[in-house]
Amino acid sequence: MDNDCLIGHQNTLKSFYYAWDKRNEHPMHPVWMLCGPGGIGKSTLAYKIAKSVYGNIGDFFIIDLAHNIDERGNEKPDAKMISVHTVRAMIQKMQMSSMSGQWRVILIDAVDELSVAAENAVLKLLEEPPQQTLFLLVTHQLSNVLPTVRSRARVEKMHPLTISELRELCVKFMPEEDISPEILKLANGSFGKIANLKASGGDVIYEDLLDILKNKNSNAGDIMNISTKIAAVPALYDITLDAIAYFGLADLYPWATKNIYDINKLNLKPDITIFKIINEIKKCL
Repeated sequence: MDNDCLIGHQNTLKSFYYAWDKRNEHPMHPVWMLCGPGGIGKSTLAYKIAKSVYGNIGDFFIIDLAHNIDERGNEKPDAKMISVHTVRAMIQKMQMSSMSGQWRVILIDAVDELSVAAENAVLKLLEEPPQQTLFLLVTHQLSNVLPTVRSRARVEKMHPLTISELRELCVKFMPEEDISPEILKLANGSFGKIANLKASGGDVIYEDLLDILKNKNSNAGDIMNISTKIAAVPALYDITLDAIAYFGLADLYPWATKNIYDINKLNLKPDITIFKIINEIKKCL
């Protein structure tokens, strides 16, 4: 929320500001869905839009894991999914907020992290959105969103950052780090991925993963070992997808993506799921 540095995505920002400036002439769509890979700046853009729209501090409502609560109202930021209790608490606060005539903003970051019950609660809210209320829905994978939610939103597909934009962000936020050209390529346009790789040692783990997949003599024990390392850091789950891309196994991508998504959604054991994905890649080589 405190980061005002938005690199890229100027077309999406201009599209919103155009609609916002013309809202008195043409009713503006109340639900904007910012869709694209994780770590490219969707949340930064959403907060930038929000801060230019809502009237008072009490007119801004955030639904994310950092504000997650359980059925008793206790904070639960370490949960894997956003609970329905978090959504219901937000709705209650919104109903109690003053109607000063100012616009209100509801930011959900991210729709992918809503539990099934939470997403259904959001859907009910979107079916009859309150007047002068803007919904900003961040999502990393459009296919993970209920079709009924998608149909009620204006979907803005945001693209991965360019290499030059990634370099600009690295210079600003990671000036002391040595960011190699290989890491810039591995990031696939996601600055968040670069930050996670460097912070977790994921760049080294990825190289180890490729070595195991290339080695004809590697066995199930080797795969389980690397799977355990990846499973320990949720931000690294996607390097299995990078490995699929590296070896040109496009047919595996949708299946692997769904399995990674189901780790949180269905509470699967991450090490077993990661092992299954890596083992399937190995079989295809």
